[in-house]
Amino acid sequence: MPEAGRYARHEWLVAPVRARAEFWRLPVGLVVLAAVSMALGTVFNLVLSLFVSPAWILALADGGTPGAMLALLGSFAFLVAGVAVVVRTLQRRSLGSVIGPLPLAVSQFARTSVCLVLLMVCIAVLPPYDMGEPLQPNLTIGVWLTFLPLGVCVLLIQTGAEEILFRGYLQQSLAARFKSPLIWMWVPSALFAIGHYVPAEAGDNAALVAIWAGLFGILMADLTARAGTLGPAIAVHMFNNFTALLIVASPTSLNGLSLFLLPYEMSDTDALRPWLAVDFAFMIVAWLVARVAIRR
Repeated sequence: MPEAGRYARHEWLVAPVRARAEFWRLPVGLVVLAAVSMALGTVFNLVLSLFVSPAWILALADGGTPGAMLALLGSFAFLVAGVAVVVRTLQRRSLGSVIGPLPLAVSQFARTSVCLVLLMVCIAVLPPYDMGEPLQPNLTIGVWLTFLPLGVCVLLIQTGAEEILFRGYLQQSLAARFKSPLIWMWVPSALFAIGHYVPAEAGDNAALVAIWAGLFGILMADLTARAGTLGPAIAVHMFNNFTALLIVASPTSLNGLSLFLLPYEMSDTDALRPWLAVDFAFMIVAWLVARVAIRR
């Protein structure tokens, strides 16, 4: 199918930006976005300091407890607020236009989520496999279930915020200015990859993790352009992070809401790299499943 036909629905997201697509608006918008989200984060931390200890606030980025993880993921709402301010002031449009037609976005999100759950059921009934060593218990099942509803809510905020920024504001702003997908797909994905480059935590695996994130960004950009909404990309992103943050998390950080911990750290090259290959394969399959889910 020609690119124009394949990505025809992308115009629903890009058209509202075309009247104000001057390139200077993008860097200025990013500065405003950062200022708004940082200001809200500062206020949030000041309010928190009235109720919790300074040590708890310092440990917030680690996400090592349920409360810290809920606060950390929930704070991504400030990023959404920043995008809302920028698109309203610099592009004269609403936050809803970044997401796409809301009924369709919700429908695509739901259909994609159902298909991904069915995919996981299929994987679960395959012959048993393990990670070489047993998973380490983290939260008890009772505590995990208690926090699960709030965990799902803040996970939706976190993944939705990242999609609204990268596959929403950035992708749409670039697509309104540049026709080539090599720009509006790859530039936000490269920035997404850079944001996931964490050598302090992942060690020699940091570059592979960043490449994984970059490819994930490209696939979500493609999915968004095909769907005409952010719904499917948010569903895939949320499904991925649900398994990585709420089911089996890294023992190093961001594990306050997880049921289990990985038996090795992100920097363990020998143990992690075979599973990164599995993650790459699963990412491709999830993308294909989402494409089937939105095909109508």
